[in-house]
Amino acid sequence: MFQQEEYDIIVVGAGHAGCEAAAAAANLGSKVLLVTMNMNTIAQMSCNPAMGGVAKGQIVREVDALGGQSGIITDKTMIQFRMLNRSKGPAMWSPRAQSDRMRFAEEWRHTLEQTPNVDFWQESVTGIVVENDTVVGVKTQLGIEFRGKSVVLTNGTFLNGLIHIGEKNFGGGRAAEKKSTGITEQLIELGFETGRMKTGTPPRVDGRSLDYSKMEEQAGDDVPSKFSYLDTPALVKQRPCYITYTNPEVHEILKEGFEKSPMFQGRIKGLGPRYCPSVEDKINRFADKDRHQIFVEPEGSSTVEMYINGFSSSLPEDVQYRALRKIAGFENAKMFRPGYAIEYDFFPPTQLSLTLETKRVKNLYFAGQINGTTGYEEAACQGLMAGINAHNKVHGREPFILKRSEAYIGVLIDDLVNKGTDEPYRMFTSRAEHRILLRQDNADLRLTPLGHALGLASDERLFRVEQKQRETTEVVELLKNFAIEPHEINGLLTELGSATLHERTRAINLLRRPNLELEHLTRTLPGLTLALAPFQPDSLEQAIILIKYESYIEKENQQAMRVAELENFVIQGRLDYQQMPALSHEAREKLLRVQPETIGQAARISGVSPADISVLMVYLGR
Repeated sequence: MFQQEEYDIIVVGAGHAGCEAAAAAANLGSKVLLVTMNMNTIAQMSCNPAMGGVAKGQIVREVDALGGQSGIITDKTMIQFRMLNRSKGPAMWSPRAQSDRMRFAEEWRHTLEQTPNVDFWQESVTGIVVENDTVVGVKTQLGIEFRGKSVVLTNGTFLNGLIHIGEKNFGGGRAAEKKSTGITEQLIELGFETGRMKTGTPPRVDGRSLDYSKMEEQAGDDVPSKFSYLDTPALVKQRPCYITYTNPEVHEILKEGFEKSPMFQGRIKGLGPRYCPSVEDKINRFADKDRHQIFVEPEGSSTVEMYINGFSSSLPEDVQYRALRKIAGFENAKMFRPGYAIEYDFFPPTQLSLTLETKRVKNLYFAGQINGTTGYEEAACQGLMAGINAHNKVHGREPFILKRSEAYIGVLIDDLVNKGTDEPYRMFTSRAEHRILLRQDNADLRLTPLGHALGLASDERLFRVEQKQRETTEVVELLKNFAIEPHEINGLLTELGSATLHERTRAINLLRRPNLELEHLTRTLPGLTLALAPFQPDSLEQAIILIKYESYIEKENQQAMRVAELENFVIQGRLDYQQMPALSHEAREKLLRVQPETIGQAARISGVSPADISVLMVYLGR
């Protein structure tokens, strides 16, 4: 008999969700077992070797602010950094890093191995152990039972994974890795609903065979920033990415493979990501366009392997190869491996509570692609939240739930639980109604105090936040009181096409002008430069954002407070909404299934109208 201790939390799967879940629970003090099919693919970047992007970068900063690891590991292993959308308002600024894929995985494994309370087991999990509607462990392929007070499933694309390349298909959770079986079938027996989703990946090519002179170079920022709020290493040497384009000849070759396409011939049943379609889907859906962007991205700092972003495909490998060679710069391209599509099982996330615990089985949590999401960042934040909540449940602590006005993480989980998803869910800034409050620059101010109260964010993190908050307030006060004479500034204002002054004003008034930045003033006013010298750059940036967007931020805060009133109205116990005939039929059906915990949550369920909410509040005695 194989003997082993009982764990507080067992995490199944060591992708981005599983790694964050294991690290969070262990750092909070739980005894954790991380079970993975392959110790050599921990935190594997299965697709794009990058972290962040629009809205996704905000999520990575939120994970870091709470005390998670993804931001730190990205900073240590990135090979390029860009702040996207700088030409737009700060709510849209989004950090993105090109990562060294091999070093990223290596650093994650090293971090977990150096984390007290984390044990590892390499094997496939074939089922969970359930007693009295409560999970108490997992079963492995070897027939071993590991006992645990809580289980977090983060299976990614491995649940009955099926890989498609043209007319060929074979079981697998990722290229050259076998699929996982048994879990889906057991969960269906336990009463869970399931579905199929699809994602894909492009071919990888030999960078030595490409002609970069025919492409547009896409360099990183001149002064690269980073994700973590801690003192992670500064990025010194960056690798460029490149942009090229498909053309009508490429499209014609790809169309030759349509008759063998698993997507167009109906062999793929799962729904793919709307906002990251395959190249064949793009030329089919957007037939009026004669070219599409292709991003050529290095897989690491010392490898020649290149990721062909924008050319995701499940067409036959020979069609992919011939089409690739018609792209400018790819005339002599050598392919390392073709692109492929993969179908996998997921479980509609309306079956979860806001803690990511399942409603049917107590102490069982789902995180990542098993919930119908796509993206490393979306997976990482779910893993973090599942790990925190599993730890809290096991140790008798209160659930940790982020509001939509507090974090993109809160928006993501609220969307999943209340609205569900029938296609791979990815985060966008447009999904967040309070996005001007949820900026990448203030994730630490929003979330580090909460992470510190949990015991996850360190004292050092909290000290930095308090210092930043204090400095920001001091900078705003300084700018309120710093007087500027017309003769000192009118030359600059004329140069910028801004109205000149006729009397003395304060620096804060000039900074409220949309075309005037702090660097304009400091370049012209030596006294102001000297006065601001003691302050940190991030405190200065925070102060300027608060000044420029003061009225918008105030409006968002007021709206968030009104919403909070509904969030504070807790629905006690499980209600039988079918016994409330004044509710619409759809509302009764949706409310019965979701069983919202607050009036605010009920109001966000698709199909529940404001009239239904009024009826519900009357019924509850409000």
